[in-house]
Amino acid sequence: MLLEIAHLTVCYDRAMLLNDISMGVDTGELVSLVGPNGAGKSTLLRAVTGLVVWERELTKRSAGEDITMEGTVIFDGERIDQVPAHEIVKMGLVHCPERRRPFKEMTVLENLQSGAYLIRDRKRIQENLDQIHSLFPILKKRPKQISGTMSGGEQQMLAIGRALMSEPKLLCIDEPSTGLAPISRAEVFEKISKIADLGLTVLLVEQEVGTVFTMTVRNYVLSSGKIIAQGTGDELLQNEIIRKTYLGL
Repeated sequence: MLLEIAHLTVCYDRAMLLNDISMGVDTGELVSLVGPNGAGKSTLLRAVTGLVVWERELTKRSAGEDITMEGTVIFDGERIDQVPAHEIVKMGLVHCPERRRPFKEMTVLENLQSGAYLIRDRKRIQENLDQIHSLFPILKKRPKQISGTMSGGEQQMLAIGRALMSEPKLLCIDEPSTGLAPISRAEVFEKISKIADLGLTVLLVEQEVGTVFTMTVRNYVLSSGKIIAQGTGDELLQNEIIRKTYLGL
């Protein structure tokens, strides 16, 4: 397994957001984590990519919330559950956050270049940029456009492109369809599927299961901080309780 999560539990004060989570993603897979709003999906990605550890250190200094995290996260053979977020990025585990979040005052090109901040080889940066432009032609056409003036779908493609510029081994994409019109949502999912077809390992967090289940090799269903089911899209859709109660289908 490229990513192995074992017995991961995260609590903010007395609220348990993740409860004994165990799951994995193998090299070359497109795997989804689905479930209702508030299930803990984004918290799981934040824990895996080091952001919960970072937040915990901040709260220690500000005497804010008491954040605890237990369990193990192993990426590419190394334990990372206590590793700082910037070191995790260097290892090749990259988080594309929910609601896109490009640097809105910067141009498209500047946003993409910021994703390559750990790379010093200009030739590699240009090669990565060429690949991003091939995947997302709209970004090549608008290098000087201020990203905050782009549509939601275009901003999402920019956010994914920026994450790809860091040369991830595993790309974690959080809720890419949020707030998008149906046409833009379909285009974004098409791009994610194409990225996976090129061989990149992807962990996709989503609520839009109708499309996601046609793309993935495996899926995990999260509810109230617990993994309550896993399997292929067909297997999960045949489970009436899962389909009606947790997936809204």
